[in-house]
Amino acid sequence: MIALIDYGAGNLTSVRKALAHLDAPATTPTAPADLDSADGIVVPGVGNFEVTAALGADWRSAIERHIARQRPLLGICVGMQWLFDGSTEAPGHPGLQMMQGTCTVITDQEDATPAVASGPSDRVGGRLKVPHVGWNTLRTTKPSWLLDGISEGAQVYFTHSFAAPVTDDCVGATRYGMEFAAAVERGLVGGVQFHPEKSSDVGLTILRNFLRKAL
Repeated sequence: MIALIDYGAGNLTSVRKALAHLDAPATTPTAPADLDSADGIVVPGVGNFEVTAALGADWRSAIERHIARQRPLLGICVGMQWLFDGSTEAPGHPGLQMMQGTCTVITDQEDATPAVASGPSDRVGGRLKVPHVGWNTLRTTKPSWLLDGISEGAQVYFTHSFAAPVTDDCVGATRYGMEFAAAVERGLVGGVQFHPEKSSDVGLTILRNFLRKAL
């Protein structure tokens, strides 16, 4: 059973459809104790990091028990950011603290490092457009079960204004004004800043990799 957590961050329908397409229907737990029988957990999310405050102490404890049982978890977009210490978007709301580092707003650092995938359409009046919306290049940074079978330079779909830093947990990076962590992994805890449910065959491969660990 895959538990798709609904904490008011939206995006559940498209994730649910993608999982169903892979013959892995998801249930939506109504109480933290429901996670005790989950084979895998998906934490989706869009919007402001502050919405993660709905995942209070009971939910966090249940998720931590799940991870301690060596069961997989996948965070998507804000759900991935929540795996980190926190975000400057909502300083009073800590993340799960599975990954070290703080998520920050996307800034334009192209003068310091040449761009890989951004181009004229990413700018208005010379300024980088934020939020970052659309397809961009995924660069793998180390071997990963989450990105197994994904070709170097694969295109994935993003929509976000804040991003996680590139740390030792980063297994895939993307450049848009600055380089940021597009995929992270620690043990069986993984996360992607992009939306696999909107990333065509590449996204489905990533979801299959997660399901392979869960089921």
